[in-house]
Amino acid sequence: MNTSRVIALSSAAAFATQVAFALLMLRLFSPQEVGEFSVISQIGFFWMTLALAQSQLGLLANQHQPAHIAAQHAWRASVLRGVGLLPIAALAVWFSQLALWPALLWALLLAFCQMGWMLAQSLTLRVGSAWRQAAVRVLPPVAAMATALAAVLIGSSLDWSGPTLLLSALLGYVVGAAWLVPAFCVREDSQPAHKDDTQASIHTRPSDPRSATLRMAHTLVDALLATAIIVVWQRLYGAEETGWMSALLRVLGFLPAVVHMAWAQVALAKGEQTENRITAMASLWWLGLGAFACVMLLGLSCATALDQDWLDPKWHGVWPYIAPLVLWQGSACLSAAFSHRPFQTQSASAYSRACIALSGLQAVVLFAPIGLTLPLDAEQHIATFALVSSLGLVGLTIWMARLR
Repeated sequence: MNTSRVIALSSAAAFATQVAFALLMLRLFSPQEVGEFSVISQIGFFWMTLALAQSQLGLLANQHQPAHIAAQHAWRASVLRGVGLLPIAALAVWFSQLALWPALLWALLLAFCQMGWMLAQSLTLRVGSAWRQAAVRVLPPVAAMATALAAVLIGSSLDWSGPTLLLSALLGYVVGAAWLVPAFCVREDSQPAHKDDTQASIHTRPSDPRSATLRMAHTLVDALLATAIIVVWQRLYGAEETGWMSALLRVLGFLPAVVHMAWAQVALAKGEQTENRITAMASLWWLGLGAFACVMLLGLSCATALDQDWLDPKWHGVWPYIAPLVLWQGSACLSAAFSHRPFQTQSASAYSRACIALSGLQAVVLFAPIGLTLPLDAEQHIATFALVSSLGLVGLTIWMARLR
C-alpha cells in the first residue's frame, strides 16, 4: 500500500530525527535539565491528550463527514476542553514541585501547539498528498533539533542559558500545527453532503461508535498515566532519576508511535480491510515483532554507548532502566500493530474498557510506594511497573488478534 510506505518512511525519518534530538539532550544537557523539561513537556502532553479526547482518531474513523469540516469541529471542541482543563494542569505542575507560573505557561503553549499538530496529521492522512503526509511528520522534529543546536551554539558564544529544550520543542510543534491552517480556509456550507453511502458500505467501514463519556474516560486514564509516571518519579526520586528514565523512555517510546502512525492510522484513514484474514494476522504479528526487535536494538545501542563511555559518566544511571523499558515499549509495539482492529470489528467500546482496566492496574503499581509506603527504590519500582505493563499489553494484543 503506497500510503503506508510513504507514512512508514516519513515516520522512520521523523523517528530518526527525534532519536538524534534525544541523543543531543544526553550529550549537551544535564540530567536535571532533561528531567525538568520532561516534566513540563509531559504535563503539556497530558493537557493536549485530554483536550483532544481522541478527536484525531474520530477524524480518521468517521469518514461520513468531510475532512476539513471535521478538523474544524475537532479543533474548536478541543480548545474549549483545553481551557476547561487549566486547573487540572496547574495542579499537576504544583504536584511536581516546579515553579508554578513559568512551568504552567510553557505547558500551555506546548499543549495547544501539539494539539494542532496531531489534528494536522490526521487531516493530511485523509486529504493530503504524499509529500504533505511526509512533511507534516518530518519537518516538526527537524525544526526542533535545528533550533536546539542553534540555541546551544549561540548560547555558548553569548553566555546565554535560557530554556533551550522548551523553545526548540515549541517551535517544532508550531511548524506541525501550521499544516492545520488549510482546514479553516474551507467553509462548512461549501462541502457536499455524503448521501450516496448504502447501509452495507456504512456497516463495513471503520467507525468509532463509542459514547463521548467513554472516549473521554479512555483519554483521561491514558493521559493521567503517561503524566503520572513522570511526576511520580520526580516526586519520589528527584530530577536526576527522572532525567535518566524519561530520556530513555523518549527514545524507546518512538517505536510504538511509528507503528501506530504508519500502519494503524493509515488503515483507519483509508477504510481498508484485508480479504485474507490469516495472511493479515500473520502480517500484523510480524510487524509487531519486528518493531519489538527494533526496540531491543535501540536498548542494546544505549547499553553499548554507556559501556564504551560515549556518554558523560553522569548518565550511567540509565543502566537499570534499559531492560524494563525495552520490555514495556516492545510490548507496546505489539499492541500498536493491532490497535486498528477494534474499529474495524465494531469493538471499539470493549477496547476502551480494556485499556481503562489496564491503565488502572498500572496506576496501582505506580502509586503503591506512595500509598502503601513500600520501601522500593527506583530500580525495583520500574522493573515491577514494566513487567505488569508488558503482561497487560500482550494480553490486550492477543484479544485484538482474536476479534472477528
